[in-house]
Amino acid sequence: MVYHRIVDPFPPHPHAIVQSGRILAIDYGSVRMGLAVSDPLGLTAQGLPTLERTNKQADLGRISQLAADYSVAEVIVGHPISAKGEDTEMSRRVARFADELRAGLGLRVLLWDERLTSLEADRALKESGASRGARRRARDRMAAQILLQSYLDRRAYEREHTPARAEP
Repeated sequence: MVYHRIVDPFPPHPHAIVQSGRILAIDYGSVRMGLAVSDPLGLTAQGLPTLERTNKQADLGRISQLAADYSVAEVIVGHPISAKGEDTEMSRRVARFADELRAGLGLRVLLWDERLTSLEADRALKESGASRGARRRARDRMAAQILLQSYLDRRAYEREHTPARAEP
């Protein structure tokens, strides 16, 4: 079982009203970024076309446009920590990217443990009978979709198993 940790350097105030909207997931990569977005109710994840990286400004612009097009309220970025749960060079690069997104979008941006999402995506695509080329093209999108669905499932579980707080 994979345990996920949410890394939010700017947690919301306990009585803050959470903005409703979709959630965008990003599986960050040096060459491509896998993308997925939740349905309006935040129950299911749908893959979006993979973003072929060009330069930081263009990448941030494309993500900003997607956030506006889909009325995104929150962004989840896959955090590639090591198998031991430690930071790596890539996880530090992703954290910097998340900071840039947070500043550029003005939205809540969370790092979500992505260990094994690429392996899960590869396994699912292989089991589907997709060719090697098709698997390579779909892997990033599928990894983002798995990443987002794990986050949505965790939120649903927490809503169901967290007692309601009384208002002060």
